[in-house]
Amino acid sequence: MRKEGVKRYIFMIVFFLLLAGCKGPGNVRVIKLGHGLGVSHPVHEAMVYMASLVHEKSNGEMEIRIYPNQQLGTERELVELLQIGSLGMTKVSSAAMENFAPKIQVLSLPYLFRDDEHRDKVLKGEIGQQLLLEGEKYWLRGLCYYDAGKRSFYTKNKPIENPEDLKGLKMRVMESNTAINMVKAFGGSPTPVSYGELYTALQQGIVDGAENNPPSLFTSKHYEVCKYYSINEHTAIPDMVIISTKVWNILSEQEKNWLQEAADESAVYQYDLWAKSVEESLAEMEKAGVEIHYPETGPFREAVVPIFESYKSTQPDFYEIIEKIRAVK
Repeated sequence: MRKEGVKRYIFMIVFFLLLAGCKGPGNVRVIKLGHGLGVSHPVHEAMVYMASLVHEKSNGEMEIRIYPNQQLGTERELVELLQIGSLGMTKVSSAAMENFAPKIQVLSLPYLFRDDEHRDKVLKGEIGQQLLLEGEKYWLRGLCYYDAGKRSFYTKNKPIENPEDLKGLKMRVMESNTAINMVKAFGGSPTPVSYGELYTALQQGIVDGAENNPPSLFTSKHYEVCKYYSINEHTAIPDMVIISTKVWNILSEQEKNWLQEAADESAVYQYDLWAKSVEESLAEMEKAGVEIHYPETGPFREAVVPIFESYKSTQPDFYEIIEKIRAVK
């Protein structure tokens, strides 16, 4: 989309969503939440649950209205709408958040976490909570993390068994410098594409493959085009439910409590949904003829060592965060 088109699009959305956290009829506080996923995705289901909890806790005095499927814009556009206060909430990958709050990029580093237990301790502990609030200076406040599983490569023409298999392949990545550097380290050609445009990009050969978790690969139907899924689990990047500080700051303390409690409870619910969805998605894709491969991760881990070493010499403060995460037992 051209710059002029983007400006017109944002202007229309701003006009439509003016006063995103305003009080509606009956003095009900209404917060609008937009996101880019389909309604069958476990993340959407968790946000619906969060909305029901807000309604219940507030006795109908507070409401979250959800707009899925990129109805209100792409992930980046939605975050920008939060920054100006024209949209209340969204779900964003923490990888995309690094473009707005740079320290959050630590969560996108490949093979940062030893296992699920290590990841959960980091996110629920002091480091994770600090990172949730890292975006406040950019008008973005994190409420909770959602599980976005582990990301692996899926391709059209051949499986990825080792980093050498990525050479010469155009791989879709999110708008994340960390993701771009990772694919380069593996030898591939990183190509940022909007998630909503990825199916067509795969069909037309604009990219040869992409990387994501099983539920997203299944619900997006990208498996209809890509018949090889190579589960190397290079990253475990969480999603973040975020709210515009311009909306957060007009809420009463009671409203903030209702919303935060609902977000926290929806995160527990979402983790359970996610685990079930991973199993179901893999089973359904196998039925559809997708070849699922489990390559050795050692070569992939070795290929990204230079990424960590570069931070050690160029960004010692950032490398200190990495060391703190690694030290979590």
